This record gives sequence, structure tokens and C-alpha cells, in this order.
Amino acid sequence: MHVLAASIGAAMLVAAAVLPAQAADQNADQRFVALYTKEWNWRIAQFGNQDGKAVDDRLPKVDAATQDMRQHYWEDVMAALNAIPRDRLSPREQINYDVYKPQIAAFIADQKFRTYEMPANSDSAFWSGFECGHCRSVQDYRNWISQISDIPRYFHEQTDEMRAGLKRGFTPPQVTLQGRDKSISGIADEKPEDTPFYVPFKTMDGIAPADQTALRAEAVAAIRDKVQPAYTELLKFWNDTYVPGARKTLAADDLPDGKAFYQSQILEYTTLDWTPEKIHQIGLDEVAKIHQQMLDEMKKTGFKGDFPAFLKFLRTDPQFYAKTPQELLDHAAWVAKEFDGVASRYFGLLPRARFAIKPVPADIAPFWTSGRGGPGVYFVNTYDLPHRPLYNLPALTLHESAPGHAWQMPLAMEDKSLPDFRRYTYISAYGEGWALYCEWLGDEMGIYKTPYQRFGMLGYQIWRAVRL
Repeated sequence: MHVLAASIGAAMLVAAAVLPAQAADQNADQRFVALYTKEWNWRIAQFGNQDGKAVDDRLPKVDAATQDMRQHYWEDVMAALNAIPRDRLSPREQINYDVYKPQIAAFIADQKFRTYEMPANSDSAFWSGFECGHCRSVQDYRNWISQISDIPRYFHEQTDEMRAGLKRGFTPPQVTLQGRDKSISGIADEKPEDTPFYVPFKTMDGIAPADQTALRAEAVAAIRDKVQPAYTELLKFWNDTYVPGARKTLAADDLPDGKAFYQSQILEYTTLDWTPEKIHQIGLDEVAKIHQQMLDEMKKTGFKGDFPAFLKFLRTDPQFYAKTPQELLDHAAWVAKEFDGVASRYFGLLPRARFAIKPVPADIAPFWTSGRGGPGVYFVNTYDLPHRPLYNLPALTLHESAPGHAWQMPLAMEDKSLPDFRRYTYISAYGEGWALYCEWLGDEMGIYKTPYQRFGMLGYQIWRAVRL
């Protein structure tokens, strides 16, 4: 039997050796492409349009049964993925495989740890960021009205999940939620026409006057009768139930199965299965290195005091601060144009898409960072100007606008040679790593004109290192 088995095995090896490698690769490639194409189409059906070029007529389902279904679906995808031998894929699809598999693994981990039971934190929440980015036709506007009319159902499902999180202690730290109610009450208490939901109806170019009148009336009714009551109900739940019941501890380690959850977050955000201790040591090393660089820049300014005195000087001297929101926006725009002037010297491929520079919406500005960029827009936070130093703006702009997020993300979207799961999915390790590199590259490109501006760049760098 052993001799026979060996003979059969040898014959199979010989047969495999003479099989065309291209045929084997093509079969594996076809299976893999079919798998991720089907999953991506399913993902769009679940979560809505991903490319920003269409207006969905509904919001995603987030109820418990749907969440369970999604976990099982992605687990089936992972099983099918594991059945495809990576080494039989073509080099191109091997790269796609290496991007896709961690993406599915992160989805499964999020479902297993039920991260959807914590849909709000100190920075972002499910009730913020509603925007009709592509309202062009009458049907787009009708879809938008239909979508915002779905908010009561969507909010009820989200609060049901939050109640489930409360029961098991899976919430953000209570201290980080203070004041977040303003982003809810700001919608509930405004005139319908003053809410973000009405913004698309203020300028309706290309829409017939009669349709404009009808659509505006429908929008006001939907905001008044459906959207705002949902925000009023959410505000009561937030103030009376959620915040009082949120956990008093800070560390993720204190969450249910906290150590395993923390490890899953490391893998999701770094794509590396490193220990918290290793990452912490990197943070300590980086802080020490960057702090010395900050001291060197302080000396270049000619300042005679020590480091704490220098920080106080930077925080209090009027020369470093804009006097009006428009002045801050103007400075950001100037930096962006400075990069435009050198872009072709450093990059061979430029995106066709451009971006606007806008102030952060008032309802979320108190909780946002200094800026945020993405396809089509670079948001600059003009709230609380005494804490928005101008010497930080060059690094912030390079990170968030060009060549950072508002530049790199559209570049990926425009690359039709990539599968959609790479064009439209944000991978934190890559996206943030690229943006930090853009900050550093600003020195080589001549964007930083003074030691203060280089100090501002290092301030952002050490901010990230402190997180580690």
C-alpha cells in the first residue's frame, strides 16, 4: 500500500509539473475574483452606494438579526477564501488577496465583538455627517427625501443596539461623552430649513422651478415630521439613559473580553498582529526622538526660555492665531495652492478630482479635530480660534488635503485597474501612514517656511506617537 501510494503520489507530482501554471492560476484567479465581486455587490446592498455618485433611498439596517446575518455571511466568505490557494494566484491577485483577506477578517472580528453596539463616541456618531453629496436630478432629491424619512427606523435600531451595549458594559467612557448632546439638540431645535438635511435644497441648479417648489415642501415636511422628532427622542435617550449608564472606566481592557478586543483592534488598524507592549515601546521611542527634534526647532526660533515657556509663548502670542474663521480658511487655502505649485515635481500621477475647503459644520465642530479631509472636501475647524494655531496649518493641510486624504483617496477611486474593495475602502494603516508621510515630505517640498511651522509638524507627529 505504501509503495502504491508513493507511486500514485509521484505520478500526481509529475502531472502537476507538466500542467500549465497559467491554467491553474487562471482557475484560482477566476474563483477569487468571483468571490470578492459577489461580496462587494452584497456589501453595497447592505450598506449603500460607496462611490458617492448616487443617492441611496434608504439607510442601512442595523438591527440584531441583520448583524448576525452579516457575521455568518462574512464567515462563509472567509471559508471560501481559505479554500483558494494563494500561491496559485497570479501576482496581481496575490496582492488583492493580501488586501482583501484582512479586510474580511476585520469585518468578522467587529461582528464577533459586536462593535455595532457602540455606534457613538466622543468624535463621531451615527446621527452626524448626513450629506447629499450628489443631488443633481429630481430622482436624486426624491431619494434624499426618502433616505432622511428612514431616520426614525434607523435611529430606533441604533438605540436598541446601544441598549444592548449598555447591558454588557460595552460603551465609550462616560467622561468622553460630555457635551455630545449639543450635536443632537442642534438638529432637534432648529428650523427645518436651517438643518444640514435641507442644504441640498438651497441651490437646485438644473431643476425645473415647479419641481423645486414641490421638492422643497416635501423636504421641509420630512425634516419637521420625521427627522426632528427622531432627534428629540434620541436626545432624551442620550441624556436620561445612555450617558448616565456609560462605563466610568477608560481602558479598552475593561470592556467585555477586553484584551482580545484590543488585540483585534491592533490588527484592524495596523494590519500587524503585534502586542500592545511592542506598540507601546514604539510610542516611547518615537516620543523621545520627536521631542528632541522639537527642542532643536525651538532653538532655531531664537527663543531663550525652556520648553514649557516656549509652549506657553506659542499658546498665547496673538501672532500665531487667526482673528476670523475666514482668515483661517484663507491660510489653509494658501498652503494647498503652495503644494499645487510643486506637485508635479514630486508625483507623476495626479488625481483628476479637486477638493473644496470648508469650515467644519457647527453641530460637530466642538468635538472634531482641527481638520479632516476626504474625497472632494478638506474641512477646517474654525471653532475656538484661540486653539487653532496658524503654525500647525501647513502640516494639517498636507495631511488632510493634498497630497494627503483629499488627494490620495480620489486617486485610488479613479484607478479602475483596482477592484472596488480597494478603490472605495479606507484602510487606516495605509491612509494614515500615507498622510503622516505627506507631513514629513512637506519639509523636502519647501512648504514649511519657519521653525514654528516645522515645530507644528512635529507637534502632530508627537501627538500620534503619544497615542501609541
